[in-house]
Amino acid sequence: MPLHLSSNDRKQLLHWAAGAGQNECCGVLRGRDQKVMAVQWAANVAADPSRNFEIDPAALIAVHKDARAGGMPLLGYFHSHPNGLACPSASDIAQAAPDGLIWLIIAGGAVTAWQPIALGAHVTGFTPVPLIVEG
Repeated sequence: MPLHLSSNDRKQLLHWAAGAGQNECCGVLRGRDQKVMAVQWAANVAADPSRNFEIDPAALIAVHKDARAGGMPLLGYFHSHPNGLACPSASDIAQAAPDGLIWLIIAGGAVTAWQPIALGAHVTGFTPVPLIVEG
């Protein structure tokens, strides 16, 4: 099932990735029914943000609290790959949770969508998700 993303949100993601330079930018996707309704930047608190990303836990907690209170659900996550490779890395596979949420990767001027493949409690890889940019 394809994921829908507005052209404005795509532009915002590309802007954040460019602004992060050699560091990975990251954040969350909010929406429902395979439609991204909002992208929210979050601080990358990884020990080495030039090689990995870790979404600020306080930002994630705030998103979960808001969703439980009736706000827009968490649809997934995004991060950039300053190396230009628009596909999940070995580090992405190791960090991913088997929660079925979408991952957007911004790299080389492109945005690609992915979904973790889980074997029990472990993610073994990602499968590409068709991305439809609208507007």
